[in-house]
Amino acid sequence: MTVGTVAADARTAQPARLAPVVNGKTALSPDEALELLIEGNQNVLNDVPTSAPIGRDRRLEIAQGQAPFAAYVTCSDSRVSPEILFGRGLGELFIIRNAGNTVDTVALGSIEYAVTELGVPLIVVMGHEACGAVKAAKSVVDDNATFPGSIGRMIEPIIPAVLEVRERDGDMLDHAIRANVSRVVKQLRTSTDPLLLNPQENGTLKVVGAHYNLDTGAVDFFDQP
Repeated sequence: MTVGTVAADARTAQPARLAPVVNGKTALSPDEALELLIEGNQNVLNDVPTSAPIGRDRRLEIAQGQAPFAAYVTCSDSRVSPEILFGRGLGELFIIRNAGNTVDTVALGSIEYAVTELGVPLIVVMGHEACGAVKAAKSVVDDNATFPGSIGRMIEPIIPAVLEVRERDGDMLDHAIRANVSRVVKQLRTSTDPLLLNPQENGTLKVVGAHYNLDTGAVDFFDQP
């Protein structure tokens, strides 16, 4: 890419569509929040030049308080960055990351905080292609592998997802990655505190599951209520 091309891209870049905020919290519905993520990922896939709010004015604005429109549970993998995948800026996504995108007490408390205190209408749980944590859990099931330190305990919650797909045809790792997402989604939809269950029942909160393809950059929101 030439210097001239870079300058042209900078000139034609459009500001990312910001989520409206009312009384210090996002005004988006769950479906509107999801649509904003889908739109952002499509822009990234189509190389649409957009400028996310990350500058000095934005920093000063959100220093007074945050109003994210989604809580995002995803893997710590360095290739998976939600803000970049959706073209979002500072203060828009409340992100919980760990290897294997599981939900323990700390993660669950963080999600509950995002919903009850920050007012997010959408929770996304996203796995990704070639996840190392799921691959490690698969090796435990397939080869009775063991891991040092706390790594073994970290991947224990993923093992049921691997066992769930053992008899399926096709790519077992990919099946397990998606099953792991769906198990977490089901937990958040059915087996958590009323802090999360009540807003889902009254329609002000949705929990969806997603899968990120490292090769294409596409996010598939495959598990929706």
